[in-house]
Amino acid sequence: MRKPVIMCAATVAALALAASGCSGKDAKGKPAIKVGLIAPMSGAFAVLGISQQNSLQVEIDRVNAAGGVDGADLSLVTRDMALDPTKAVQAANEFAGDDQIKLIIGPSITAFYSAAKGVFEQHKKVNCQPGVSTGDFSSLRYGFRSQDPASLDIQKVLEYLQQQKAKTFGLIYENDDTGKQTDAMLKAKASEYGLKYLGFQQTRTDDQSHKVYVEKLKDADAILLSSNVGGAKTMAAAGEVGYKGRLLGTGSGMQNISFVEAAGDHAQGAIFPAPNYQYPIRDRAQWEPGYRAHIEAIEKRYGKNVGPKTGASSPKGTAMAADCVFAYAAAAKTAGGTDPAKVAAALEKLAVPAARTPSGNAIKSGPSHEFYGIDGIHLYQWNKDAQGWFTKQLDAAK
Repeated sequence: MRKPVIMCAATVAALALAASGCSGKDAKGKPAIKVGLIAPMSGAFAVLGISQQNSLQVEIDRVNAAGGVDGADLSLVTRDMALDPTKAVQAANEFAGDDQIKLIIGPSITAFYSAAKGVFEQHKKVNCQPGVSTGDFSSLRYGFRSQDPASLDIQKVLEYLQQQKAKTFGLIYENDDTGKQTDAMLKAKASEYGLKYLGFQQTRTDDQSHKVYVEKLKDADAILLSSNVGGAKTMAAAGEVGYKGRLLGTGSGMQNISFVEAAGDHAQGAIFPAPNYQYPIRDRAQWEPGYRAHIEAIEKRYGKNVGPKTGASSPKGTAMAADCVFAYAAAAKTAGGTDPAKVAAALEKLAVPAARTPSGNAIKSGPSHEFYGIDGIHLYQWNKDAQGWFTKQLDAAK
């Protein structure tokens, strides 16, 4: 069994303390404030957990170098949930009962977070979720989302189909909670955009191919597909059967190069909604300043992922996770300390322009507890040329 990963962040002046295991007082003379991460650090989704951990560590180091939070350094403690709901809940209970942990990120994936959010509310633990796309955060006092909500992604996709004068579309997705919720949203919203919804083709994790699902939707103007691993199978199947319509992801997960790796050239032209994702845009002068600083710090320390088949690349980090630490530090400063009720209230009122945040997205959560609004969701299209794979922003490109 993989042992829990424990990482400690410290400034150069506190390295000796960090090596001792984040115990005692830090170089600033106060006990370290712990940030807890619950994520898949092993298995098929390990790339998500590792990317979150890397971005959190880079932002924690930046905050510590700038003076920390309430006179103390931040340190990162990670637990591997390994896509096991029991492990996710165990970690949530552990972190909720640790007085030194003031901010929790995760557990990723909606169903896992749904099982944990109650204990966070009970123990008054401020938590920030960069890996939970569905569910309502407005009813929570201490929970905030730093990911594009599925409802906004769906809105962006349906607006695009309407603008392109599409008439029909269908959904190919895993038969899980997210798939069912996506299906329900499409049923409820399609007619508002003058579209006819042709239904939900429910995939299985053991499917070797998605050809049978694509065949059932071959006459649709567009097929919406999963932002998980199965979406790549749908893209590949669409290429194999010669599907001529549009392929659109239902969330920002499609920015992952695993889609390009699995689908190969069939991924060309695929469109997905996402908050700011400028990495595959080659001219870095176009990037938001805070985003560029964060990504280049990730590249310097951790490097980048490169697909062995396609050469497509992505940073070994996810800046939306870094926004959690960035926002917490800013809110704690406004609150004058780490009291959870005061920090949560400050997070609700936080308003930061896109140029300053690690993700390059404006943060303004308000009572909805959503960091990002519809204005921060964009459409990107995968393309390939002689230099390799890149994305083009389809809406309001700079």
